[in-house]
Amino acid sequence: MITVNNLGIQFGKRVLFQEVNLKFTPGNCYGIIGANGAGKSTLMRILSNQLDPSHGTITLGSGERLSVLSQDHFAFDECTVINTVLMGHTVLWDIMEEKDRLYSKPDFSDEDGIRVSELEEKFAELEGWNAESDAANLLSGLGIKENKHYMLMKDLSGKEKVRVLLAKALFGKPDNLLLDEPTNDLDLETVMWLENYLANFENTVLVVSHDRHFLDSVCTHTVDIDFGKVQLFAGNYSFWYESSQLALRQQQQQNKKAEEKKKELQEFIRRFSANVAKSKQTTSRKKMLEKLNIEEIQPSSRRYPGIIFTPSREPGNKILEVKGLEKSIEGKLLFRDVNFAIEKDDKVVFISRDPRAMTALFDIINEQTKADAGTFEWGQTITTAYLPLDNSNFFNTDMNLLEWLSQFSEDTSELYLKGFLGKMLFSGEELLKSASVLSGGEKMRCMIARMMMKNANTLILDSPTNHLDLESIQAFNNTLRTFKGNILLSSHDHEFIETVCNRVIELTPNGIIDKMMDYDDYITDEKVQEARKRLYKE
Repeated sequence: MITVNNLGIQFGKRVLFQEVNLKFTPGNCYGIIGANGAGKSTLMRILSNQLDPSHGTITLGSGERLSVLSQDHFAFDECTVINTVLMGHTVLWDIMEEKDRLYSKPDFSDEDGIRVSELEEKFAELEGWNAESDAANLLSGLGIKENKHYMLMKDLSGKEKVRVLLAKALFGKPDNLLLDEPTNDLDLETVMWLENYLANFENTVLVVSHDRHFLDSVCTHTVDIDFGKVQLFAGNYSFWYESSQLALRQQQQQNKKAEEKKKELQEFIRRFSANVAKSKQTTSRKKMLEKLNIEEIQPSSRRYPGIIFTPSREPGNKILEVKGLEKSIEGKLLFRDVNFAIEKDDKVVFISRDPRAMTALFDIINEQTKADAGTFEWGQTITTAYLPLDNSNFFNTDMNLLEWLSQFSEDTSELYLKGFLGKMLFSGEELLKSASVLSGGEKMRCMIARMMMKNANTLILDSPTNHLDLESIQAFNNTLRTFKGNILLSSHDHEFIETVCNRVIELTPNGIIDKMMDYDDYITDEKVQEARKRLYKE
């Protein structure tokens, strides 16, 4: 349990939040949301004692242990992988270290013997004899194979380090667990493993994430940081978003009676609860239903970008035909024997165990790079807009945002350009900012504005949610659901894939798997699993 009393933090004259009073209790998972810069990570740092608040106190339950997902990927470079995980349980690790030190003494005394027996007793109480196997199970669940468990951390890739640090945070089932963006650099399968793990976790969890499917799968409550206020709501992200949008619409309906509004909110809760009750989620996930309350539902003051794609012409019957494509990078085969035809209304997600495969394919069909073998052909009626994974080359310039966007438009009038940038929440002096100093999220919104101006009937999106805040992701997702054209997509965002795509193509070094089905059905399909084993030669 974590109790927050009268918490406040300010930097200079800027007050981030104040008079925050919250209680985080065992058995619940709290998703912390808020616009970029609202103070989500700051709150997590205060709760984990990495940052002192301006005033107020943070109290843990008596004898409770708090574990935090480390953001320092180099802190444990000289440690083995398994030891890094074991260090996550600080009490157990201290006992193990002291035991080893005493046993290695050349002049082992009677006092040392008494101390060792005390330590052995504590070690047994903490199930120390199972510690290594428990750590190994966590690592395996997170995709770190056994042959790497005794390697040094410095010999792992960046993505592997992220997984080990996550295992370290989870190890020993801490009483309080703080996770800031735990799904970053995880593939979809590992995210699902983590969702299942946390859905069954019985202690207190606080999580910051931009992954809506993840938040919906694990969270029983939502903590919203908005304009200096920190409010706690029962329910997951989808409940908060849909209910706050409903409340906003009601606020704008001046003529609707209070009784009608109340009935509408009650009906919303009933429908939402019924959907969750039918879901595959665990009992702990459904606990939130017991506490949903119409009195808590409030309109949100969040600003959502206006992402709108309007194709200038309807696509014909021929969209894209790919034959025999093959590509290797640095001697590693990413895919071969890639054959498929995109049909009208196809919204396809491309997946692979090597994310470079999707980027390579998209770069090939957008003529950014050449294939090692094979051909592709677009239909004559097809116009494309490409959102690449790496957009850095677009922003190596001192041009301001208006000048930057004008490069991609036949209409260079200020009014026209301001319209697109305004939809992406840029206004006033922001329009005169240099493109080179934009944040990752701002660059993505500029790239989306560029795409919108093309009026394309086929969108190619390589990891479109990268760097975006939840508001932008939600707006992007909403517009793609109803887009009247074709979409070719790669993403780590489960919700994006599941709600947008009707076809899955998996790229492997030995051919492809191509299925007309939802992503959720794809990952649970037995025949697909068999095909994957064969094509990855497991």
